[in-house]
Amino acid sequence: MTTYLLAGGGTAGHVNPLLALADEIRDNQPGDEVLILGTNEGLEGKLVPEKNFELLTIPKLPFPRKLNGYSLKFPFRFQSSVKKIKRILKERKVDVVVGFGGYAAAPAYMAAKKQLPIIVCEPNVLPGIANKIGAKWAKAVAVAYEGTELPNATFVGVPIRKEIFKDQVSKTVAAKEFGLDSKKPILLVFGGSLGAKTINDTVWQAAESILATGWQILQITGAKWDAPGTAAKGHHVTKYVSKMAYAYSAADLVLSRSGASSVAEITALAKAAVYVPLPIGNGEQELNAGWAVDHGAAILVKDEAFTPEWVETSLLKILQDSELIQQMRDAHRRATSAHNASGASNLLALVNQATSENHS
Repeated sequence: MTTYLLAGGGTAGHVNPLLALADEIRDNQPGDEVLILGTNEGLEGKLVPEKNFELLTIPKLPFPRKLNGYSLKFPFRFQSSVKKIKRILKERKVDVVVGFGGYAAAPAYMAAKKQLPIIVCEPNVLPGIANKIGAKWAKAVAVAYEGTELPNATFVGVPIRKEIFKDQVSKTVAAKEFGLDSKKPILLVFGGSLGAKTINDTVWQAAESILATGWQILQITGAKWDAPGTAAKGHHVTKYVSKMAYAYSAADLVLSRSGASSVAEITALAKAAVYVPLPIGNGEQELNAGWAVDHGAAILVKDEAFTPEWVETSLLKILQDSELIQQMRDAHRRATSAHNASGASNLLALVNQATSENHS
C-alpha cells in the first residue's frame, strides 16, 4: 500500500487539481491511502470533506512581502508547521508528497526534502513561490501548460475533476436546477470561491440590460459578496453551486476569472468564454487565458475595464452575435494540449513512476 500526502489549497486553482488526483488514486488504486494537507481557511475545508477524503490542517502562513511584525514571526511559525508535517509523515507512514502550490505546499516540501520523494504539480502557466521552492528538491515536476518555466518539467495537462465530465446533463435538466428557462440562452457568471467584486458588481448593475437581450443570468457570487437587492426574473443569484457540472451544462456563454482550473474546464467543455483575469498576484491568470484568447476561443477584458459601460458597448454585442459564440465553441473543440480529461491520469503515472524509482 502507498500512502500519498497531497499538499495545497486556498483557492479552487490549487484545490480542484489536487482533488482530481485524489479521485484518480481512489478510483484506480483503491488499496492506497490519500491524505490531504491544507489550512482551516481555504476552500479545501469545504471540498475535501465533501469528497470523503481526510483533511489535515496547518495554519495559513502567507510569505511575507514586506518587513513588519508578521515577517519577524514568520520563520518561527513556518518551522512549527514543518515540524508538525514531519510528525505526520512519520506517524502516517507517508510514501510520497505531491504539492500543488498554496499555503500548505511550501512547508510540506521542506518537511519531506531528503526523506521522501516530492512531486510538484504547477497548475498555472506562471509558477508560484511555493512550487519554485519545491522544484529544487523534487523527484519530478508536472506542469499543466507547455512552456511553464520550472526545472526538469514534464507536461501532463491540467488535472480536471471527473465530475465535471461525468455529471453533465441536458440544458433542460440543468436550467430547471436553477429555476431558469432552458429555451433561452444563459450567461454563467462566477469569479472564484470567495467571489470577484468587480465581476459581481458590474453584472448586478448591468443585469437589466443583459436580460433585455433575451439572455438569462446564472450568477455564482462566492462567499464574500452579497446581492444588494432582489434579482429580477431570469437572474438566478447564489453564493455557491455544488453541482458545477450542472452550471456548465446550462451555460451558453461563461463570464469568469481565468484561474487555471476554470480555464481548463471551460476549454475542455467547449464553452464560449469572456475572461476577466484577477488583477493581483504575478499575472498568471492573464497568461492562463492566453491560448484561448489567441485562438479565438475566448475574449479577455481587464478587470479595471469590466464596467457597466463595457457591458453596454461590448458584452451585449457578443450576446447578440450567435455566430461569434459558435466560433468560440468550435475553437475550443479544436483544443488539444493542456485542456483535456487526461491530466489527472498523466499526473498519477508520473507520481507512481517517481515513487517506484525512489523505492528501487
